[in-house]
Amino acid sequence: MTTTQPALAFEQADVSVGLQKSRSSQRSKRTERVNWSTTIILILCAVTVLLPLYVTISMAFKTTDQAVDGNAFSLPAPFSIDGFAQAWNLTKFPVGAAISLFVTAGTVIATIILAAFASYAIVRNWDRRLFRYSFFYLLAAMFIPFPVVALPQIQLTGRVGLDNPLGVVILATMFQLSFSVLLFTAFLRSIPLELEESARIDGASTWQTFWRVIFPLLAPMSATVGIFAFLYAWNDFMMPSLIISDPALQTLPVRQNLFQSQFSNNYNVSFASYLMAMAPAIVVYLFTQRWVMEGVTQGAVKG
Repeated sequence: MTTTQPALAFEQADVSVGLQKSRSSQRSKRTERVNWSTTIILILCAVTVLLPLYVTISMAFKTTDQAVDGNAFSLPAPFSIDGFAQAWNLTKFPVGAAISLFVTAGTVIATIILAAFASYAIVRNWDRRLFRYSFFYLLAAMFIPFPVVALPQIQLTGRVGLDNPLGVVILATMFQLSFSVLLFTAFLRSIPLELEESARIDGASTWQTFWRVIFPLLAPMSATVGIFAFLYAWNDFMMPSLIISDPALQTLPVRQNLFQSQFSNNYNVSFASYLMAMAPAIVVYLFTQRWVMEGVTQGAVKG
């Protein structure tokens, strides 16, 4: 007993020393994993976004005299909301916001529904050439920017009477359809066919199976598609400016350009107008960025 106890003590000491060495090696590996070059690049990218945002907020709360003094990085002293009041009246913000909301909501709803329909038909009929080639056709449409087909679209919407916000909703939905179908198809391939088969055994039709079984399961990806469609439709400038013929029916980004000459020297009014227009998009993205990342990651991993 006296000879075995020291041996056990030495073995326990060796084990503890080995554990300490392994912990220290793991800590050193963790410290070695820090990629400072990537970290610096990310910091610089964050600065390039946050610095203009700071200038926009600072200039928006300045008076006209403070805004034209040439120091864009100084804090407003005192804070003033006169720029917001003038921008509100000049751009007719309530009307522009209502039109932008109509265009954005219509685009989001139409994109989710049509993309879900098309993706479900493509995935469940992938063995048929028509559906498979339709998917490839939609993917090819992702590489066609709007300026390339702008002139035909302008002529077509003018002839059929869609040179209004409704025409913008239709075109924006079509241009968002390719990317949305790509996301939905990747997610739909992860849904087992047994769920649909059990629903059909219970007597459900194809439409009932889609609405009651499949579409509720698409909620995470629907949120992702809706957020992308929202950001695109709310911030879009080119399509409404070319399609909508009546200046009174223009969206907020276009109204800012139309009234730019009226407050070109009043920088506080200009930046206040920009801030009011982009505030909804920023708020929506801040509260929904988690769903965007989860939806894209989930669709990519399960697809």
